[in-house]
Amino acid sequence: MTRILRLALCVPVLLALADCGGGGSESTAAPAVVTVDGSSTVFPITEAVAEEFQKARSDARVTVGSSGTGGGFQKFCGGETDISDASRPVSATEIDACAKGGVEFVELPVAYDGLVVVVNPKNTWVQSMTVAELKKLWEPAASSKVTHWSHVRDGWPDREIHLFGAGVDSGTFDYFTEVIVGKAKHSRGDYTSSEDDNVLVQGIAGDELALGYFGLAYYEQNKDRLKVVAIDDGKPDNGDGPIVPSQESVRGGTYRPLSRPLFIYVSTKSFGRPEVKAFVDFYMEKGHALAREVGYVPLHEREEQLVRDRYKAGTKGTMYAGAKPGQSLESLLAQPAQP
Repeated sequence: MTRILRLALCVPVLLALADCGGGGSESTAAPAVVTVDGSSTVFPITEAVAEEFQKARSDARVTVGSSGTGGGFQKFCGGETDISDASRPVSATEIDACAKGGVEFVELPVAYDGLVVVVNPKNTWVQSMTVAELKKLWEPAASSKVTHWSHVRDGWPDREIHLFGAGVDSGTFDYFTEVIVGKAKHSRGDYTSSEDDNVLVQGIAGDELALGYFGLAYYEQNKDRLKVVAIDDGKPDNGDGPIVPSQESVRGGTYRPLSRPLFIYVSTKSFGRPEVKAFVDFYMEKGHALAREVGYVPLHEREEQLVRDRYKAGTKGTMYAGAKPGQSLESLLAQPAQP
């Protein structure tokens, strides 16, 4: 009798489990996850690709973070992510970290971007700046010394200058300091910094005395709130004086030295998972067009083909290990990668 009572008590529980799917044979598997992190500059491209990919593939989910190029590589080389967005090439230190973590990678350029120098629209005195003036303003020695507009150029007002720029974990910071100051990561520290370009946009748009720098795409999305500054690199072969950043001047190479390629780095271990390979396949097919849609400068047709060839071959390592100063992206893509 006791056994019968026990069975009678169990039957409703089993039926409830069956109703909830606990005892049924039908179950919905959680979608496979592709993890991406890194550059806030590359983020809009990868996010756009991820959105379109997930519309076509309900069995996969792509998470895209934006902790900066340096922060992204830390996670990537530690095996925490499948793909790392980067607004500069991987550094020697990061290559060593990846090697220690057993992470090999394929380096894939996805678009061009220009860094813009911007001021508040109420600024009436700045139309252009030279690279030398930008260096004077941003080099480490400028901290607490170059604090007024008049310190940068004679004739500019004796008013404070309020600076906004990329955070130290950003590839934008690395690139800007390298081409303007002359050494990556060397910068004055007394400025408002952020890895989030939207924070910089808001800060400059709300401050008449502000000057800052970030990616061209963010400027194009906020043209009505900002004023762009033309840049003169001081070299006689670069046209007639200051160059305004634009899609044409970035792709044509005349907006120097503040134009650069953007990348994704894919872990070769992750290629073994079908969802990662499918996402990168989709990126190679749709990414160039989507980069244009979100405001970036697409690669040349020849460069696109070389990137696809590089991906198809699974070429490991970076093409920048032995790169010469000023070497074009196309020529780098055409040569074998260095481990």
